[in-house]
Amino acid sequence: MVELDLQVATNDPVPSETLFQQWCETALGMRKGDSELTIRLVDVPEGRELNNTYRHKDYATNVLSFPADVPDDMLDIPLLGDLVICVPVVEREAAEQGKSLEAHWAHLVIHGCLHLLGFDHEEDEEAEEMEGLERELLAQLGHPDPYADDDEH
Repeated sequence: MVELDLQVATNDPVPSETLFQQWCETALGMRKGDSELTIRLVDVPEGRELNNTYRHKDYATNVLSFPADVPDDMLDIPLLGDLVICVPVVEREAAEQGKSLEAHWAHLVIHGCLHLLGFDHEEDEEAEEMEGLERELLAQLGHPDPYADDDEH
């Protein structure tokens, strides 16, 4: 079971909590046992501040992942961590990339959840593994390959 705390800190329209739940369950389905996470939906100022504080990059990015860094023996809940998603960035990227807004949302939630599970894309081999999983999970949801038109792949 996935326990999701969805925090909406924006006035922009966002997908339903049901969709967020579905995307998280799809991404975390490979994990045995329960999972608990928070997704906070923010505007540009908060997204920029968090990206600057934690990554030293002075702009709002699409999704930030904050894995829970608590020893298992100190916590009796299956806490994975937090995702912060900047709503205007998601909307802009979907339009720029010619993707449906729902497909882009699904991709970013799955991408963030995989980060919470320890996946990364810093090295080419890691990126291939993570992107392969993203393609698979998005296909299960009926969404196209998010990297199909990416010149880097």
